[in-house]
Amino acid sequence: MGEVKLIGSSGSLFCTRVEWALKLKGIDYEYIQEDLLNKSELLIKSNPVHKKIPVLLHDDKPVVESLVILEYIDETWKGYSLLPQDPHERATARFWAKFVDDKCVIGSWQAMAMQDEGEAKAKAIESVQELYAFIEKQIEGKKFFGGEQIGYLDLVMGWKTLWLSAMEEVGNVKLLDPEKFPSLHQWAENFKEIPIIHESMPQQETLVNYFQGGLNYLRSLETNKQ
Repeated sequence: MGEVKLIGSSGSLFCTRVEWALKLKGIDYEYIQEDLLNKSELLIKSNPVHKKIPVLLHDDKPVVESLVILEYIDETWKGYSLLPQDPHERATARFWAKFVDDKCVIGSWQAMAMQDEGEAKAKAIESVQELYAFIEKQIEGKKFFGGEQIGYLDLVMGWKTLWLSAMEEVGNVKLLDPEKFPSLHQWAENFKEIPIIHESMPQQETLVNYFQGGLNYLRSLETNKQ
């Protein structure tokens, strides 16, 4: 099926979900580690609009944006199915995947990055937890979002298993309380037990450094603007 390369960064949740998909499908690929502070010509050429990771190169043809890449992988390589076969279930999975990336990931980052330890931060945490409540309802009574085996939405949600705890540590916040979100907590435990998933997770320290570095960089930009 051609040569496959993945341009990414080891701490990126968006890149790791693509790696999980490739491994679930049994696809051999070359991983190209990108320096995000000194972006390569290959990345800029492959994703000239956003200049972001991940980028999947299939026979040197680029596919960008992690959600798009997951669907491309599922459509191109048969075998293990990521997306549901039923059209309505497939559309629903796409809806919640976009909700997770546009709302939950961004909201969690914003709560982590907020330096104010007072009422504003408490409201930010509450807002994020309101978003998680929607996801909690989607997983209630199920082992995985994809049913008895992990699928597209599980891979999209996979960042909650480790990346979120790193965010909580960096931002000194508690966003996903197991008592408040028991179904999500149990889902995360089930997800982490799958060998392909567990083996592809970065170390907690790596993720803490990744988020702290990103936060420090953004704050330095804000300082320079003043």
